[in-house]
Amino acid sequence: MMMHLTCDVLKALEGKTLVTAESCTGGGIGAALTAIPGSSEVYKGGIISYTNWVKEKVLNVDAQLLKTYGAVSSEVAEAMALGARKTLQADVAVSVTGLAGPGGDEYGNPVGTVYIGYSDSSVTESISCFFTGSREEIRKQAVAAALKIVLDHNS
Repeated sequence: MMMHLTCDVLKALEGKTLVTAESCTGGGIGAALTAIPGSSEVYKGGIISYTNWVKEKVLNVDAQLLKTYGAVSSEVAEAMALGARKTLQADVAVSVTGLAGPGGDEYGNPVGTVYIGYSDSSVTESISCFFTGSREEIRKQAVAAALKIVLDHNS
């Protein structure tokens, strides 16, 4: 299932470049993409922004967004996607920020809350998701959802 989805994403993006900004998935999207031979024709790379410092200093997420909304928010997911697209000079970017467990955050988000950001030259937006299961199951569901969002925007 995941390999089929990943192949569909790469095919849909032929002639374009894709980058990732990952927090709770810890590189899972990049790993799924690079498992496919020839993926370097589309996938340029990604930034694992597990801390706010990396979100701010590498992805250029405004510190005030992080303070006001928290790292797990639609605002930050969008800023991460836009920052990755600009920093890594790509056509398309997808970002993931969320809580895979064991606990929620100080903003009231429970475990399983995930925001996925998407950015290309015409739109930067995000969706909120809620996944259930173990930490690993939540992370896998977030990777699949992020790939699906890229595919939905490019097919």
